[in-house]
Amino acid sequence: MDWRDIAAIVFAATAVNHLGLISAIERTIKHSLPVINCPKCLTFWSVLAYGSVCCCITATPTTVGCLSIAAAVISVPAISLLCSYLAIWLELLMYTIDTLYNRIYGILENNNKEERDES
Repeated sequence: MDWRDIAAIVFAATAVNHLGLISAIERTIKHSLPVINCPKCLTFWSVLAYGSVCCCITATPTTVGCLSIAAAVISVPAISLLCSYLAIWLELLMYTIDTLYNRIYGILENNNKEERDES
């Protein structure tokens, strides 16, 4: 398992929820998607699936890449849980950046309205 792939999965799972793509899909199909609608759950299950596929592809009878099968059984869910915890913090960071952007945009918009009113 490559850490860059895992980081991309965490970012994508968090971003699709933060940007509202999952909500738009739910409105379109008129059905709730509870596991996919949660960034933590989507991250956990996506990383778990990715880790399982990577372990199955590189598996030999006694090892999984450089890990033993027992170590892979323990490490893949542990990495998935860690990534789901990181998704919470990434979502908070995205929300903070969103809030700062909206405040700055509001200030700039008010300044532009004042300049237009004066002229």
